[in-house]
Amino acid sequence: MQIITPNYILTPQSLLCEQSVAFDKTIHKIAPLEELKSLFPDAEVIILQKNSLLMPGLINAHVHLEFSANKTELSYGDFISWLYSVLEQRENLIESCAKECMSEAISSMLESGITTFGAISSHAMDLDACADAPQNVVFFNELIGSQATMADALFGDFMARLDASKSVKREGFYPAVAIHSPYSVHPILIKKALQIVKDEKLKLTAHFMESSAEREWLDNSEGDFKEFFEKLLKQNSSTCSSSEFLEHFDGFSTLLTHAVETNDKELQKIADNKHTVIHCPISNRLLGNKTLNIKALNDKNIRWIVATDGLSSNYKLDLFEEMKASLLMHANEPLLEFAKALLRGVTINAAQALGLNSGEISEGKNADMLVLDLDKEPTDELAIHLILHRYNISQIYINGKFISKKGA
Repeated sequence: MQIITPNYILTPQSLLCEQSVAFDKTIHKIAPLEELKSLFPDAEVIILQKNSLLMPGLINAHVHLEFSANKTELSYGDFISWLYSVLEQRENLIESCAKECMSEAISSMLESGITTFGAISSHAMDLDACADAPQNVVFFNELIGSQATMADALFGDFMARLDASKSVKREGFYPAVAIHSPYSVHPILIKKALQIVKDEKLKLTAHFMESSAEREWLDNSEGDFKEFFEKLLKQNSSTCSSSEFLEHFDGFSTLLTHAVETNDKELQKIADNKHTVIHCPISNRLLGNKTLNIKALNDKNIRWIVATDGLSSNYKLDLFEEMKASLLMHANEPLLEFAKALLRGVTINAAQALGLNSGEISEGKNADMLVLDLDKEPTDELAIHLILHRYNISQIYINGKFISKKGA
């Protein structure tokens, strides 16, 4: 048992002062220091420096690690141009990013306060790096393939990867399933995968409505994807519509990434099924896609969270940077309230979406915590300042264990 005493504690409800936290793997009690010392007389007491802030560890629910070698290889500004560049550079990027490369990306997330991440794994090349990561990992094995003739082979590969992830036995590692997107996965494969999700109670995610190309292809089998599918896959029509795709997920709590091209009917379907939308503002901007309509989500009480996507469509895996970009993009949102919503989107809301017992400094929750060194007493606009200013992260705890910023 340990007792940590910061100047301030950030909770979803308020900013606490003159309180301490008693914890081992979980947070046992929040109370004044003397009370905790009497309750836990053998506990190690950690007194933090002036203007220290204890807050929840950050949760990055959507990141691709397998293309972490990218810096200047891929084309930005237009989704289809980017997609062709991914295909063109795919082998080069994969060969350039062995376990060490992906481990460096994981370390960079840890240094920026990310104590949990959701890895979208297309080939399981990132499995060893994720298994050895100091963070909690939801390992989403991704299913992809729109051709019915290849369904058995593709599903066999998917199952082999899923089984390999299940063989990882360590605290904080959770095998899960990702359906790539409505345009890239045949309904036969989706149904088979969802049966496994149901039987084994696995977490589920999918890309949905990321680009105008996806919108036109699913609605009319036209647009920029038409040439792409005809040329590369000899496919002249979409295998399903957006509404048919969403119907597969009825009864499954799903994390839907991007959703920038969703229409009102789709949003209502997402709301009715209590799905979560993952907001990746920098990725959307770099690939020439729309900015997510936050107001439309809020109007329908759709939970949304914030993630970085991967280094194939971002320049760093840093949720403070991601929140800053979103704060500046959404000029119509009330600044302070939106800043608070962004912080919830990388802590408590992200934890709830992933079904994790973390995301807040609260009794009974896992002790995934950060200590930030503020430069002065916080004001009522703390949420804005946390996003705008790069405060030093001096301590990181994951499941109650102190973790150095290099992960050792």
